Parts: sequence; structure tokens; C-alpha cells
Amino acid sequence: MAADARNHVTGEHRTRPPHATVPAPERASARAAAPAPIALPEAEGTRDAVTRLHAHGCWYPCADPAGTRVAFICDRGGVPQLWAGPVDGEGIRLLDASPDPVKEVSWSPDGHWIAYTTAPGGGEHTRVLCVRPDGTGRRLLAGADPDSSAHLGCWAHDGSAVAVTLAAPATAQGDGVWQSADAAPAHWTSRDGPATLLGTTAYAVGPGGTPATRPGGGLSAYLVDPEGLASPVLLATEPDAPTLRVCDLSRDGRFALLRRGPRGRREAVVRRIRDATTTFALRVADGDHWIGRFSPDARTLWLRSDADREYAALFAVALDTDGKQCARTVVAEREDSDLELLAMAHDGRTAVLAWNVRGASELDIVETSPGLGTLDTAGPARPVPLPHEVVTRITAAGTGRLLLALSGSQRRPGVWWAHEGVSLLRTPWSSRDEDAVPPGRPPVRPVLSRLVARDGLPLSGWYYRAPGRAPYEPAPCVIHLHGGPEDQERPVFDPLYHELLGRGLDVFAPDVRGSGGHGRSFVDADLGTGRFAALDDVADCAAHAVTAGPADPTRLAVMGRSYGGYLTFASLVWHPDLFRTGVAVCGMSDLVTFFAGTEPWIAESAAHKYGHPEHDRELLHALSPMSRIDALRVPLLAVHGEHDTNVPPGESGQFVRAARERGVPAELLVLRDEGHDFLRTDNRRLFRRAAADWMERLLRPS
Repeated sequence: MAADARNHVTGEHRTRPPHATVPAPERASARAAAPAPIALPEAEGTRDAVTRLHAHGCWYPCADPAGTRVAFICDRGGVPQLWAGPVDGEGIRLLDASPDPVKEVSWSPDGHWIAYTTAPGGGEHTRVLCVRPDGTGRRLLAGADPDSSAHLGCWAHDGSAVAVTLAAPATAQGDGVWQSADAAPAHWTSRDGPATLLGTTAYAVGPGGTPATRPGGGLSAYLVDPEGLASPVLLATEPDAPTLRVCDLSRDGRFALLRRGPRGRREAVVRRIRDATTTFALRVADGDHWIGRFSPDARTLWLRSDADREYAALFAVALDTDGKQCARTVVAEREDSDLELLAMAHDGRTAVLAWNVRGASELDIVETSPGLGTLDTAGPARPVPLPHEVVTRITAAGTGRLLLALSGSQRRPGVWWAHEGVSLLRTPWSSRDEDAVPPGRPPVRPVLSRLVARDGLPLSGWYYRAPGRAPYEPAPCVIHLHGGPEDQERPVFDPLYHELLGRGLDVFAPDVRGSGGHGRSFVDADLGTGRFAALDDVADCAAHAVTAGPADPTRLAVMGRSYGGYLTFASLVWHPDLFRTGVAVCGMSDLVTFFAGTEPWIAESAAHKYGHPEHDRELLHALSPMSRIDALRVPLLAVHGEHDTNVPPGESGQFVRAARERGVPAELLVLRDEGHDFLRTDNRRLFRRAAADWMERLLRPS
């Protein structure tokens, strides 16, 4: 591989007043200039669908008010783009032909606009746009400044405004690492269940707190009129905030439901819009951004929460006329299973619940009704059979109709629809199961495998056996580690795994401690010094692959992306004799330099998981793979997106340089026009083939 090549190695218009039912806050100061819509050149694609790629995926559906048309993301053109068309017909069209990947989509309740987020250049900075359903009137709502980032929130119920969150750029000081002359707060280190927490347990960073990153950043949430006829309305401002999203607005315009806080300590917040007063807050689960909804009369707030629980459940919170809590109860729960997705029908009286059951999804529909007392009630759950293993999104699509995005071990992501509880039907523009891979080699169904870590903690993972090998024949095996660390390994089709299996390599994809889907204690088990135990989990999973796989102990490799990339770097130096090679993708190699270079809001959130970049500097150094680089013994390949500002490419570069300086073979593949997630089909193919070539060459028999 050459060290310097690139990709290189080394509509209808309204006249009514916009959001008239949503008064502006009487006191609030913006952290950034309020966004104003900017008209853009038309970028509509051809009316006829482009030639369908057999390998395409469709996801993130959102329906018009009648439920007859749907907007969605599809990569059939080689990059995730905005498409729309009838839910039950082939007449779909490309609404934005620009090469910027699309991340989220939302159709306005009045049907006049489709809002969506894009990532310019494929990087981490996003902006919010809107377009009419016929592809005209495209305009930029927020995120025009390349140093800022904008995120999509909910629509006002009358469709007059859409919520956006704007991230203000931070101001770097000195060497880029935030410095403080203040002592650490007295409550900086505390106990919460089985885990030691690093960072303040309260959400807000106030005068007595210490932000984890350089000052000057912050998040501000606005209501923006897509027509541009009214000034934006500031809903909330959070200085030094890690996340802030507007999840719902009450129909009478009095309250906003916000999701805020660092990873592992998210909060649901009810904000009274009139005076910007917070009236209610409750811890909610990580995962999906859309945590809850108000009932039509705003007397009940439905929330997906794990407050005081191991597993997330459906909460009903009774609110008084001021938005304060009167009562709270759990109305739907499962033992040992998280409520992963919550969606409400347009009438606000039907809840759709997706449960995470050992990595797969189970779907329930629950009818709600006004209670005799202060709380609304929920009826019995009605299960809905699923044709594939995992639900990734649920959205209402008119009266009695649902749209679901599904993935499975035998298929690409697709969109399915149901009417009045009838069996789900695949939309005709989604890929068929037989189109998941070229003919001749079907996808491999993984087998769930359980083990126990050296300290007694139960672990599990999915084992993929390469086809054509005898049941007990030892095989070269790749231990693949997911990101997050709160992500979870799911039984869905992964083209990377398919590529590796086709080269005769087994894959074992475990959930080490810190992964989601196994309860709050498991997620928190890697906080602080617990991360050393997570590094031991990797070795224990490799040993299990040998005994239960069976994997060949002399031909093991480790690979992962994001946090999994960090674990890959770390495993190669903590367990230098265990693996023959590694492929680290967008991973952190030095947690101190990671904090210095990442986005401010990411640093705020990451401080809770890894440690504060100032007060826990010694711990971060001890956990950093660069601190043990002298132990590296085996060749490695690092892969990074050139526009990654989540984990900057320098994290891979410095590890590769240090390896070469010590005489260890190392290569760096930098993918053009990509950020932290590789979204373009050609780049994803290049990455898969480069990684598989590397593994195949180094894991062949000696």
C-alpha cells in the first residue's frame, strides 16, 4: 500500500403566521446567532429512479400526514440521500441529488415540508435543510457556518416551525486542552450502584463545576419557520452542553420536551416555553434520541426511561397546568429487556414499543386512555410479529398505519408498513432478502454465545462461522469490537463480516462491559478504572472463541471501529502475544490528545465515560494505548475518515508513526470525503476489501 495516495494509506405556500401558538421565551440569551433560512439552488434528482443497486438499503422513514407517501434515506445512488414516494408503489424520486450524506428526515405535520440533516463533505458537522415534497424550494435552515453544527428536532404540531439545535464553535486556549485554575468540585467522584463515576453527577456545569473542554461552546435550541416569514424562537440554551434535542412540543405550545446530558446520564426535561423555566426532569435511557411524547392535552408525558431501574421501561408522568410532576408510574416493562424504541400514533393514544431482547427486537402495541385519577392508563400489550430481527425506527403513518425500519441477519435495511395491526409488508422500493448479497453465497446466521469474564461478569457475543469448514476444524478468527462503548452487537447483516467470512475467516463479535442492552450496571461497569477490566474482557472473549468457536489460537486478530478502534489499539499493547494482527478504525490512541481535538460537546459527554481531561489526566494516560506502545509486537492497519472530528485522524496517525519508529509494520488508510462513519458505497467497499486483504494475508497458516 502506498503511504501517500488518496484514498491514501498512511410546492404550496401558507399565509398564516408561523408557530403562532408558541410564544418566545421572555428571558434567554443565545449562545450563537439565531439561524435564518437560506435559499439554495434546486438539487432535485431525476423523476425516474436511478438503476437500483442490489445492495442498497432504505432506512429512517417518515410519512406525510395522510400516511400515503414516505420520505426516507436510501443509498442506492452510492451515498445516503433523501428520497420520497408512495408507501405502496414504485414511483419514488430523489429529492436532493447533492453528494452530502443525509442523516435524519422529518415530514412536517401539515405536509408542506420535509426537513432533513446532511453532513457536508461526509464529515461530522451537520446542517438542517428543508425541501417541498415535490423537490422544490430547497433551503438551508441552520448550520451554514462550517465551524458550527446543527441537529434536527421535532416539528410544531401545526407544521409552522421545526426545532433545530445549533452547536456554537468553541474557543481553543493554549495547546487546545482546557485548563482550569479551579479545584475539582467536592462531588467530582461519587458512587452510583456498582460503578465509580468520574465527573459531576448533576447534569449542568455551573459556576462551581468544571467543563471538560475548552470554553466558548454550547448548544442552543430554536424553533425555525421554514418559510422564513418569522424570526426564530429560542427555546433553550445550554452552555458546555454535550447534547440537547427538542423531542416534542405540546399541542397548545406551552411546553417543550428536551433530551440533554452526557452519555450514560441523559435527562428528559420539560421546559415551560413562556418563561424558559424547567418544570420537570427525569433520567432517561441512552440510545434513540426520541425519548417521549406529550399526550394531546399535555396532562401526561410518556417517557422511555431507566430511572431507578436496570432496564428502560415506559413511564407515564402526570403533569399539572404548570408542567410540574403530579405522579409517575411504570406502565409497561419487561424483565431483563430494555424498552429500546417508543413511538406514538398521531392521535397520541397508541404507543408502539420495541423491546431489546438479547439483541433482537420484539414489538408491542399499547392503547392508552385518560385515567380516572391523575395518570393516563395503558391497556394490555398486543404483540406484532416481525419478519426480521431488529427494528431501528418506528413512525406513525396516518390513522392506524405504522412504518418500521427493519434490519436482519439475511437482509439489507428496509422499510415495512402495517395497517391496523395487519402483518407487516415490505415496501416495493426496499431491497429483497435475496438481494442482500450476490448469488452463490448466502449470509451467515450468527449464533449467540455466552461466557463469563475472569471477574465473574456474564458476557455474550455472536459467533459467525465461515461456510464450508468442518464443525470442529480450527479456523482463523477476527474478534470484532463495536463502538460506543454503549453500542450493542446485533444479529443484522454486516457487509464487513460477509467479506471476512468469504475469505475463510470466522468472526466473533462480543459485547464487552460498557455495552448497551444488558442493563444499567453493565453499561456503567467500565467507567473510570473499570475500563481496565474491559480490556481484560477482550482477552477473555478471544479465549472463549478458541474453546467454543472453535478458533485457532495461533491465528487470532482483533478489529473494531470508534471505541472498538480504541480497544483494538489497546488490546495489541495490553495483550501483545494474543493476536497476530489488528485493524483499528477511527479509534482513539491517546485519550488526552483525543479530548484536545474532538468536538466540544463530544468531550463533555466523553468525560463521564473516560475521565476528566484535567482532573483525571493520570488515569487517561494510563488507559491510553500510546502509553504502552513499546509493547506492540504485531503488524497493524489503521483506517480513518479524513473529515472525522469526533475522533480526529491524528489519533490513528500518531499510533502508526510510533509503531514504524519501533520497527513494527503499520499502515494508515485515510478515506476521502468521510467522517467518523463511512457512508459512501465506494469507500465502504474499499475499506472492507482493504481490511479483509490485510487479515487474510496475516492470518494465513504459517
